[in-house]
Amino acid sequence: MDTHDRSARKARLTLAGLAVLAAAGLVGGGVVAYSLLGNGVAEKGTAGPTATAKHSPSASVAGEGGTPTTPEKAAKLDLSVPTGLRNGVSTGFPHSPRGAVSAAVYFWEEYAFLDDQKARQQLEAVVSPDAAGYVAEQISEVRKLREASNLPSSGGTPAGITFTTTVEAARPTSIIVPGDTPGDVVQIWMNYDRYAATPEKPTDDNPLKGEDIDFILKWQNGQWRLTNEPKYWKKRSFPVSYFPDSPYARKDGWIQVRHAG
Repeated sequence: MDTHDRSARKARLTLAGLAVLAAAGLVGGGVVAYSLLGNGVAEKGTAGPTATAKHSPSASVAGEGGTPTTPEKAAKLDLSVPTGLRNGVSTGFPHSPRGAVSAAVYFWEEYAFLDDQKARQQLEAVVSPDAAGYVAEQISEVRKLREASNLPSSGGTPAGITFTTTVEAARPTSIIVPGDTPGDVVQIWMNYDRYAATPEKPTDDNPLKGEDIDFILKWQNGQWRLTNEPKYWKKRSFPVSYFPDSPYARKDGWIQVRHAG
C-alpha cells in the first residue's frame, strides 16, 4: 500500500468515526419558547415527543403567489463577522439572533474535533462557567472519536490530512426559563458537511453530508457561550429534517447561512 493509499484510508476511517461525535458530542437542548429570525421551530427525522412550537406568521409553507417556500429559495442569513479571536475560536458576535447563529456556525467550522488539546483550548474560551463538566465531557468524546479512527486517544490531527466543515443551514430558537431575559438563551441546530483532503488527493469523493448537530448558547459577560445547564438542556427541541428543497424545513425554521464576502 503506497503513501497515498494509506493517507486516503486513514482519512476515510477518521470520517467514518465522525458520526459518533455528531450523535453523542456537542449537543444542546430546549423546548422552543418562541422563534427567531422570523422563522418557526422544530431534529432530523422525528419530532421530539414533548417539543412544542410557535410559528411566526411569516413561516408559512407558501410564498408569494402560493409558490412553496423552501430554504433554497428563501433569503439567506448573512452571518455576522467576528471581531476577535481567542484560543483558535472566533469571538465578538453581537447580542442578537444573528449573532448567536454566527457564533455557533463559526465555532463548529473551526472546532478541532480530532485534536483533544486544541479542542480543550477552544472549549475553555467559549463554554460558560456555569456548564459544569461540559469541557471534560466533550474532550472525552474527542478521544473516543480518535480511538474509533484507529488513532491514539490523545494527540493532534494526523499529519497530511485537512478537514473542512461547512455549515449549510441553521435553525435557531429561543429558550426561556423564569428569571432569564428573552433572547439571552438560544438553541441552534445546524446542518453541515465535512470534507477530508490530503496533498495527494485534495478532493473528497465521499464526504460526510447532511449531518445535524445542535448547541445551546447563552449571552454571558458580553459573549455567546456554550452551556449544558439542566434547566436549558431539558427544554431541548427537535426540528424536522433539513432539505434545501423542503417547504416543511423552511416552515420549521431552517434557514440557509452564508459567510460575509
